Amino acid sequence: MNPSQHNGLTDQEILRHFYADHNNQWLGPLLERYTLLLYGVSMKYLKNPEEARDAVQQIFLKAITELHKYEVSYFSSWLYMIAKNYCLMQLRNQRRAIPVDQMAEPAIASEEPDPLKDERILKDLEEAIQHLKTEQKTCVRMFYFQKKSYQSIAAETGFNLLQVKSFIQNGKRNLRLLLEKKIDKLED
Repeated sequence: MNPSQHNGLTDQEILRHFYADHNNQWLGPLLERYTLLLYGVSMKYLKNPEEARDAVQQIFLKAITELHKYEVSYFSSWLYMIAKNYCLMQLRNQRRAIPVDQMAEPAIASEEPDPLKDERILKDLEEAIQHLKTEQKTCVRMFYFQKKSYQSIAAETGFNLLQVKSFIQNGKRNLRLLLEKKIDKLED
């Protein structure tokens, strides 16, 4: 079977053919299936149609490169994570405020800034950070507030890169859970 005969094949079947011959022509139709998903994810984070279109192209390139290095089992979830991480890095590089895994929804542009609300959010965030494990607290602060890279954090703390990534990811998840719990208490 050749790559032009992809109709009716599942993602897994296309990937199996790709891993058999590493022909990038298999990836074109596969990635094409997810163009709208990637555009939607990019718009969600970047809020700019032109940036979102550019992001889709960059995500495609990254996906192709990564697929040559690693075998992927759950393509759609894997591609979603590539897209999300790419968009978050774009936001971080642009020095925009990055919601810690969407802890707080971004303000609607037409709303007036509310310094008391912002102060309360920062206070709640700082309080939640205090409840993290020491390693998570350190890595989250260095990554989000001091804008340090994984490599810098590893060098300064003595953790390896996998540990740094894990502490940040778990810390982010735990912060979201702590803040959601606080919101639930306020609503009761």
